[in-house]
Amino acid sequence: MSTHTSASGSQRVRVGIVGLGAVAQAVHLPLLDRLGAQFQIAAIADLSRTLVEAIGERYRVPAAERYLGIDDLLESRAIDALVVLTSGSHGAATLAGLDRGLPVFVEKPLAFTLEEADGIAARIEPAGRASGEIAEPPAKLQVGYMKLHDPAVVRALEFGAEANGRGPIRSIEVTVLHPTSAAQLAHARLLPPAADVPADVLGRLDAEDDRLRSVALGAAAASIGRLYSGILLGSIVHDLAIIRAFAGDPVGIDAVDVWPDDAWPPSVAVAGRLAAGGRFSIRWHFLPDYPSYREGVRVVREGSTIELEFPAPYLLHAPTQLRITETDGGARRDTSVSSYDEAFENELLAFHALVVDGTPPRSGVAEGRADIVTCQRIAARHAAQLGIEIGGEAAAGG
Repeated sequence: MSTHTSASGSQRVRVGIVGLGAVAQAVHLPLLDRLGAQFQIAAIADLSRTLVEAIGERYRVPAAERYLGIDDLLESRAIDALVVLTSGSHGAATLAGLDRGLPVFVEKPLAFTLEEADGIAARIEPAGRASGEIAEPPAKLQVGYMKLHDPAVVRALEFGAEANGRGPIRSIEVTVLHPTSAAQLAHARLLPPAADVPADVLGRLDAEDDRLRSVALGAAAASIGRLYSGILLGSIVHDLAIIRAFAGDPVGIDAVDVWPDDAWPPSVAVAGRLAAGGRFSIRWHFLPDYPSYREGVRVVREGSTIELEFPAPYLLHAPTQLRITETDGGARRDTSVSSYDEAFENELLAFHALVVDGTPPRSGVAEGRADIVTCQRIAARHAAQLGIEIGGEAAAGG
């Protein structure tokens, strides 16, 4: 892989981007463009020619580097790394980029199935080679859990490590109030939704998503597949990443509730156990008429609490609020921290460090796979409560 030196002296990574939808337009593309000393948007791909041409003009991508699919983009000699921002499972695109020898940044979820994740892991950590064989350079992968790069989260984790954070964790409690995507992205001046992708192409993508959900859940995918891929893997994985950072991956799922029956997306509640004996709960509510996105995380210890309040994820540079409450010589001490550092931007800078220096990412294939396991366990518990037989990978429990 060759990178190029920018005018500021840093190594400039030429990225190819596949997937030019709402999140790419609102977050990744403007930030990559602003980080011009570290990145160049060198090639783009999407199924919509309208989007490819409009984004190509906006970000000065040469006409020859505007593609209608990932296969053609991966043939480009103009890119040093791949950024995967497509909808659906990202497993196939991620593996294709790694097989091309490119470092890959992939938005969550890594994949829909353990089969995909294990294929990626085998590419990143290949089995031992016979004596005398030349080893390939290690593959580089970062999974996009931007909250792990939020300065407030970093400080909260530092406090948790200090003197064991004032005792063991009793519980981690997450509440998400999620309005419509249109409400969250109204400020971003997005291009109109693509209307030029052939129906048969969209049909093949839908069929592949259905197949992957069936691999994951078996016949239960017909009943709970949307919950699994759209809400658990599509959103709640961010909260699982926060829980893992504080307390490791959940070791058990005790209860799942989904309501009301006549609404989609619904509300989802998950309760379970942590490795050291604590408990966790997630309450995720889709509220179409709620005025703004809100997410709160509370870590309860015997002698302290850590509270995080996250802003709307696509409102760049809105600060996350951190409040730490602890005992201080018989009194109460409250510490408040907020930062305008942008988590998405820090995440991209971490990818630059991975590509250029080999700095390990905060989330890679192991973390992406662990979240698939947890989401399948949540789906399996929900199916059991509904009296539905779970199949596929979820039946084996990861």
